[in-house]
Amino acid sequence: MSRRIGFLGFDGLQALDLFGPSDAFRSDVFLNRRLNGEVQAHWPPYDVVVIGLTGRRFTTSSGIVVKADRIIGGRIELDTLVIPGGSGLRRPGVAEKAASWITAQAPHWRRIASICTGIYALGPTGLLDGRRVSTHWTASQDMAHRFPKLRVDPNALYIKDGKFYTSAGITAGIDLSLALIEEDEGPSAALAVARELVVYLKRPGGQNQFSEPLHFQITATNRFADLVTWIHSHLLADLSVEALAARTFLSPRHFAREFKREFGTTPASFVQEARLADASRKLSNGHRRVGIDAIARSVGYVSEDVFRRAFERRFGVSPSAYRARFANGPTTHRP
Repeated sequence: MSRRIGFLGFDGLQALDLFGPSDAFRSDVFLNRRLNGEVQAHWPPYDVVVIGLTGRRFTTSSGIVVKADRIIGGRIELDTLVIPGGSGLRRPGVAEKAASWITAQAPHWRRIASICTGIYALGPTGLLDGRRVSTHWTASQDMAHRFPKLRVDPNALYIKDGKFYTSAGITAGIDLSLALIEEDEGPSAALAVARELVVYLKRPGGQNQFSEPLHFQITATNRFADLVTWIHSHLLADLSVEALAARTFLSPRHFAREFKREFGTTPASFVQEARLADASRKLSNGHRRVGIDAIARSVGYVSEDVFRRAFERRFGVSPSAYRARFANGPTTHRP
């Protein structure tokens, strides 16, 4: 009853593209035959195999040596083929060899998925022509140039179009794997795996939305270098311009002017974005027992009404509607 998930292996493969999703499909959650008190009839639901392009061993970009279970050639019984990314696919002849085998075997598989730049092995097959696809943001323009019949979305974390699934850079492969698990086994199973991996079941936003602390740490200089991290970890503190200015030993007026020059936004807008981003994560984590008012207060709002209005302005929906969408929404993530 287990679905066989095959990962294509090749020299220069991005290790996390292989190990992250494979850990999701073979999560320890599936060792327990009970989920939410119910006995699961066909667990573990997945069998994972690695299919090498050549030989039975290949070396990832980080130097880890992996032994493949099978080698391409002839028909291999799979439910889903997953193609990790990696610089190896851009070496002469590698993508073409993979594409030739995929083209011949694709009719026998229920799903075909690429992670990050794994799409380089799918592009030459023509199977994605006219379809909407995603890849790592650094490869989006190159993919659109090489394969003009593809509708490349540079922002989506992952996209489903027919039997084909494509995802953005590296960790987005875990997002895609959770979506496939949810599609097969339901949201409870996917949420259990997400908790076990300590990741979000459905991340809000696309790949161009770097985590806010990281994005601003990259652009920060001098006295602002640590301030943004402090803000995100102290959302219940006094985050007024006066309080933040005091932490940087500047006058409020000078601080506000320098902050906007540094980050392109006002301190108040930055703080509100940080609070709303944290609230959105709490609303989308599957916990329905926590009230909207409690979530509002946990991120620094003293009034649920003020929080609701700010949230609706930012996301276009009410907090309760946002929660419902991410708890029971579609398995494809199209920001």
